[in-house]
Amino acid sequence: MHTRESLQQDLRKMQIFPEDTLLVHSSLKSIGEVEGRGEGVVRALMDYFANSGLLVMPVLTYDRRAADDPVFDVLNTPSIVGTLGNLFLAQPGVIRSWHPTHSVAAFGREAEAFTAGHEKFDTPAARQSPWGRLIDRKAKILFIGCSISHNTFLHGVEEQNHVPQVVTDDPEILYVITPDGRKLTVPSRRHQDNHSRFYAKMGPVFQQCGLMKDGYFGDAECHLLDAAGTAELTGNFLRQDPYLFRHDRAPETYLKIMR
Repeated sequence: MHTRESLQQDLRKMQIFPEDTLLVHSSLKSIGEVEGRGEGVVRALMDYFANSGLLVMPVLTYDRRAADDPVFDVLNTPSIVGTLGNLFLAQPGVIRSWHPTHSVAAFGREAEAFTAGHEKFDTPAARQSPWGRLIDRKAKILFIGCSISHNTFLHGVEEQNHVPQVVTDDPEILYVITPDGRKLTVPSRRHQDNHSRFYAKMGPVFQQCGLMKDGYFGDAECHLLDAAGTAELTGNFLRQDPYLFRHDRAPETYLKIMR
């Protein structure tokens, strides 16, 4: 059985440090048997970063639709991605951003500043949103038992490089219920369906460039990305081919051109 201490040792083996900013995508069942089950995993992560780091998880609610479910309640609307995210939301000291479809939850150093103002952007992952702040903080992104194809951060890189048809032209009007009970009107443009089916093909290139390494967290196979480095490299590729992620052409082609 994995313990809080053994899971924290796994983080150290991957060179994830207590002072880091870490975004976690996860499949809880992939980790195996853990003392305290899911809450044991969450506590292991939170305790590791509590003193000097920042732990972030996606707690997305992109099922909000203006026609039938336009209200996002920051304190009460559950995430639709991952068990760990919802367990994390329930912990004292965790702060959630107010974006109605692509919120994040954060705990630790400067969590309030990191999450602030997300609702002011009409796209899910704008450069000045928490998704872009991962670049500024030189964050690491850990995929626990899941592929890098599930990668909201790269959605943001596409947004920030103005890739055509990544987000809808016209916003929907959604509403946010804030923790103090106010109701905000938040126009929200959506990520287009099937605009980025081939994120995973970047894995070999990220590894070749030293931007991704593999490891284990409990029983789970993991991928660890350097946020700033992958954003810079992917942005260079997108400037050569804005439709990079809509076909399965080998990205090594662009790496050769850059050299």
